[in-house]
Order: sequence, then structure tokens, then C-alpha cells
Amino acid sequence: MLDTFLPRTRFDSYDDFVENFTITVPESFNYAYDVADEIARREPDRVALIWCDDKGNEAVFTFGQLKRYSDKAASFFRSVGIGKGDPVMLILKRRYEFWFCLLGLHKLGAVAIPATHLLTAKDIVYRCNAADIRMVVAVNDPEVILHVEESLEKSPTLRCKAVLHADREGWLNFSAELERASADFRRPTGEERECNDDISLLYFTSGTTGMPKMVRHDFVYPLGHILTARYWQNVQDGGIHLTIADTGWAKAVWGKIYGQWLSGGAVFVYDYDKFTPKNLLEVIARYGVTTFCAPPTIYRFLIKEDFSGLDLSRLKYCVIAGEPLNPEVYNQFLKKTGIRLMEGYGQTECTLAIATYPWMEPKPGSMGKPSPMYDMDIVNEELRSCEVGEEGQIIIRTDRKKPVGMFSGYHRDPDMTRRVWHDGIYYTGDMAWRDEDGYYWFVGRSDDVIKSSGYRIGPFEVESALLEHPAVMECAITAVPDEIRGQIVKATVVLTREYAPSDDLVEELQEHVRKLTAPYKYPRIIEFLPELPKTISGKIRRVEIREKDKGEAEGATP
Repeated sequence: MLDTFLPRTRFDSYDDFVENFTITVPESFNYAYDVADEIARREPDRVALIWCDDKGNEAVFTFGQLKRYSDKAASFFRSVGIGKGDPVMLILKRRYEFWFCLLGLHKLGAVAIPATHLLTAKDIVYRCNAADIRMVVAVNDPEVILHVEESLEKSPTLRCKAVLHADREGWLNFSAELERASADFRRPTGEERECNDDISLLYFTSGTTGMPKMVRHDFVYPLGHILTARYWQNVQDGGIHLTIADTGWAKAVWGKIYGQWLSGGAVFVYDYDKFTPKNLLEVIARYGVTTFCAPPTIYRFLIKEDFSGLDLSRLKYCVIAGEPLNPEVYNQFLKKTGIRLMEGYGQTECTLAIATYPWMEPKPGSMGKPSPMYDMDIVNEELRSCEVGEEGQIIIRTDRKKPVGMFSGYHRDPDMTRRVWHDGIYYTGDMAWRDEDGYYWFVGRSDDVIKSSGYRIGPFEVESALLEHPAVMECAITAVPDEIRGQIVKATVVLTREYAPSDDLVEELQEHVRKLTAPYKYPRIIEFLPELPKTISGKIRRVEIREKDKGEAEGATP
């Protein structure tokens, strides 16, 4: 399918890639019809989706079957009053019905809102009222069902609820309704037909510093993930790709549908309730996964496992994203598998913006170089391009071209959109520096960078150093106000089982950081906690740590 949208698909080098890569966008594009259904027309028996869970169940779906089930899903949604532009929330964990629903909603021109099963009733109320959600399709999970029902009184736009594989009062049995629905669904015409600029997806950001924002993506968005799948994840025609992600997060559409099918690969889904590294490795080996994408946390667990006895010969390429990579993880994984981990960077607001592409030599800890179509830079507060080694904010210039797949704004929040995207520049809020070879190195969110005695200290470098100590399971670096230095470094640490808090351990960790980084970067304060405050997506809420410290300091002031 790539040659349908790319004038050229093969490139000899990164420079050739940047200079000559382009995407041809059709005047009226709908991924469900123009990619998924088109593959079904050409090759109905080609495998699209391989699913298994941690209880021994499995299912395989061809593109022909996906067309049938997505047509039936579209018919079902239409039968309950869902049409073009109507928002529908999908709380489906890793169930294969997610793919039926997403494609079915695309076919209707409706708005899909993937959501995590970790939402509370309060979270659901906020989302329903922010986006005027009309319907929820939920996995058959008692807590999910309870939270949706608790939200109903304060969610007046929510008119319809469906649950998988269950008969429940007040809910439609999605599975039964799907079987009854018509498989004869035709692409809408006239006013009901979608346009490229219509909203296809809304993602609520995880809200590390405030209430979640609604990131708005149009129907062209899937084409931007050609960069993600084919040229970063290196998905090959006939391959099997696994990205570790719940369907509630944007990472799922980065790695579980759009670019992978465009590249000719099948999507593999491992549906588990509790992550067990050994089980994941066994699944990768058993099903012959060829390309793999996961956050650093997953790789940190994998490298501690015994790889002997596992046939991982079909695993050819692995990428990593979500947070910067600790070089030790890179080296250990390379030693065990012979595979280099290739890093990438992006946001919910865009597709893959920076990456270590196949033509590039990876530098562990570096995001890589800017993607084609992305006019990127690192600038200081005066918008001057930073020199080599100088820290600044990553920006995307859109005055000359807007990357295919970049968001169209924050839904119903023009003020927030203007704050981060104005005068032809989108401000990512992420701080980085660039080396002499043009590689970008992540420092931290702009709000997280610490200024101490005239020095700028990025949290990641200190966190990375601490994580190399066997006592540290997790950590977060934040700033604490200081009369002399302005700010000092604080480490909030979760210990591994073998260690207990003590003054001696504090000194040991401080000395450990001094040796691995510059002496001025060591944490002058270390606090031990049983767990770190996190968002529902698992991101560390450093802002909550800072606010707690601020409150304690104010409370102690006479």
C-alpha cells in the first residue's frame, strides 16, 4: 500500500530520506475504506491481526474478516443513532473488538475517543462533558462498568452504553448486537461523507500539570504514521509487529494499526492483566514477532530475564520510546539479543518527530534526528537557534509546511492552542540539546528543568544515574527552592526490595550521582517513598511532588 501514498519508498541514507520523502494526500481520505478495505479487496486472506491473551485464548483475523466486522460495527453504531461527528468513547483495554469499533467509527465519519480502563467516575464525567460524548463501548470489567454507571447522573450527553460479551440492565450487549448487525455497509455520500479536515480521533492527554487537554486529529492523521511504522519501527511486508500499549493511549495507534498495515505487516496484540517479562518473551518467540516497540521500563525488566531456550531468531528490529533510554539498558539488550535499540520521540499532538532511523548509528540516550516533513529546531528564550551543546526548547516550525499527521489544535480550547502554537511555531514544551552530529538529546519538560547556582540541570540525567544503582527501582528529580542557590536538586526514590531507607544509603546514592555526573548535579535532598505519584497513564507527576514540597515549606514558615 505504501506506493499508493509515497512517490518514493526506498532511500539510501538519512540525508536522502529527509530530502526526498513526501506523502501524497488524497483529496478525500478515510483509512478504513482506502487502506483496510482496499487490502481486503486485493488480498482478503492476508492476516491483519493476531491476538492472544494471558489465559491461553487466541484469535487471528484476516483483512476480509476485518472488513466484515467493521462494516457490522458501523451498521450497529448507526442503528443506535451514531453518525458523522458523533463522539464515542472506547474503553476496551487490549480486546480485539477495539479494531472493529475504530474502523467502524471511521466508516461513519464519527469521532473515536480511545480511553484507558483506569478512568474513575470523575474522569469519565470530565471527558463526557468536555467532548459531549454520546456513547461508551466498554470491556466487561466490573470496575469499568461501575465507574461508567456512577458517571451517568453528571453526564447528560451520554445516551447509549454497550459492553462486550454480557447482558446487563441498561447496557447493550455489543457482541450480540455485532453478530445481528448488517455486514452490508456502504460508504456515505453527500453531507454524510467525511472530509480530510473532519475530526476522526480525540485523545485526552494524561494531564501531568493540569486537567487533560483534548488533542484533535483529522482523517489524514493515519498517513503520518508511515514514518512511525515503516521507517522507524522498520515494519516489513509480511512481518508481525508488536507494540506494548493499551488501546486507551495514543501509542496504540502509533503501533497497532495505521502505519503497520500500510507497511504490509500484521499487528500482534498480547492482552494481559499483569505484566510478566518471562511471559512476554515466550509470546514473542512463540508467535514469531519480527519487530517490537516498548517503553524503557519494559526493556529494563526484559534484560533481567534468562533468554536461553527462547527462539528469538525471527525478532529482527526493536525500538524504544516514552522516555529517554538509559545506556546500560541498551548495552544489556544488545548483549543478549544482538539487536540495537533505536529511539524515537513524538507527542500525542504529532506523529514521530525525531528518531534514530535505520541508516543512522544509534547513540544510546539520544532521540535521534528530526523526521522528514518536520522543520524542527532547538531555540532559546529569544527564539535563537541554540549552538551545539546548548539547551533549549524543541519547536516545530509550521509556517512553511505542516507535517502530515500533526494535530489540528486542542478541541474547544483555542486559547490553549494559541499558547503553544502561534506565529507559525509549535512549542513542544520539551527541552533538549543537539550534538555536533545533529542528534537531539532530551533534557526534560520545560517546567522540570532545575536552575541551581547558575547551572541548568535536566532531571533525566540525574534520574538515569540513580537508576544505575541497584537500590533504586524508580525515582523522580525535582527542584526545591533554596535561598543561596536558587534551587537545589531533590530525588524522590522508590527502593528495590533488597534495600531500606537509611542515612548511609542517602550518602551512598549522592556519591553515586557525583561519580556519574557533574558534582553540582547530585541530589542534596533524598526522600524515600513506597511509590511515586503518577497519572493514569503511568507518567510521573513531578508537579505533585513540587506542590507537596511547596506546601510543606509554607507550613513550616513562622
